[in-house]
Amino acid sequence: MNKITIMLVDDHQMVRLGLSSYLNMQEDLTVLVEAVNGADGVRKAKRHQPDVILMDLVMDEMDGIEASKMILAENPAAKILILTSFLDDEKIFPALEAGVKGYILKTSQATEIAEAVRKIAVGQDVISDSVRAKIYAKNHAKPELHDDLTAREREVLKEIAKGLSNQEIADALFISLKTVKTHVSNILAKLQVEDRTQAAIYAIKHKIA
Repeated sequence: MNKITIMLVDDHQMVRLGLSSYLNMQEDLTVLVEAVNGADGVRKAKRHQPDVILMDLVMDEMDGIEASKMILAENPAAKILILTSFLDDEKIFPALEAGVKGYILKTSQATEIAEAVRKIAVGQDVISDSVRAKIYAKNHAKPELHDDLTAREREVLKEIAKGLSNQEIADALFISLKTVKTHVSNILAKLQVEDRTQAAIYAIKHKIA
């Protein structure tokens, strides 16, 4: 029987040791190679062409998201399964947008990780329930008022939150005073606030500034 070959990419030796030991016990799985960070993973993925890549996210030298992008740019058919401790939006969505085939947590049972590898190997996507809940929440979230702000209006809003006057904002952003006034007017209307103070409070509350 041809075994599914795996590359482990994780900067923690004990994690690699534990995963490797368990996965190699499976009749249909074998750990072909290990990598100690994202950059190492990119090099070894090209050299060894594993069936499935088990990728950590937070690593020195190169993180898992950047490594996944580089591997998939070189080989769009690569099957990458993120295995991480992180469940925040800043990790989940960039990873999925990079084109990985799965995202599961290190708190998963060993049997679940092995089964996820098998599913990824045959072309199935594998997303843990907690990650699916995040995706659902994002897709069904109500739009925020600041979603309508242009990139320049966001820049002006950040300066407003710093307490800068219109002239100071114009100087900081290298635009005319008239243009600043137009942006401020648009910002107040879009955020449905009455003055600059309320706009600044909104920016801070919504972590725009």
